[in-house]
Amino acid sequence: MHEMIDDFDQSLLNALQRDGSRTNAELADIVGLSASQISRRRMRLEKTGVISGYHAHLDAKASGLFVRAFVRVNLRSHSEAGAGEFAQLIENNPLIVEAISVSGDADYVLTVECKTLEAFAAFIHETLLPHENISQVRSELVLRDLKRRFPTNNARR
Repeated sequence: MHEMIDDFDQSLLNALQRDGSRTNAELADIVGLSASQISRRRMRLEKTGVISGYHAHLDAKASGLFVRAFVRVNLRSHSEAGAGEFAQLIENNPLIVEAISVSGDADYVLTVECKTLEAFAAFIHETLLPHENISQVRSELVLRDLKRRFPTNNARR
């Protein structure tokens, strides 16, 4: 269902993306509507699926994860069985915090977070490279974050 998003909804969504724990009263001050109007809009956006959930953004380093890397993976086979095995590997490995299917020279890009470079090397050599359906693995270590922000809905405008 496509939802019609007006400027108030857009402002509400942007505020929630910056801090999903804000109360309706706090959001009302930001958006310029009453708390009851915010509550109704928020419930409508949740019911229609525009808002699909709320979660906390954890700081990896504060959680003891000091290595973040992007790992590009190519599969040998794109059969249903091969893709299913790879999906299971992704789902069951806690070091993989994000996995996306992409166009270009890789089939998938994984975001991996771990405590040490040694742990990352073990993940590559003991988990990915031996996997029978993975044909190629290329990785880039994150040296520093220049900008890391979760997207807002401003792209809709």
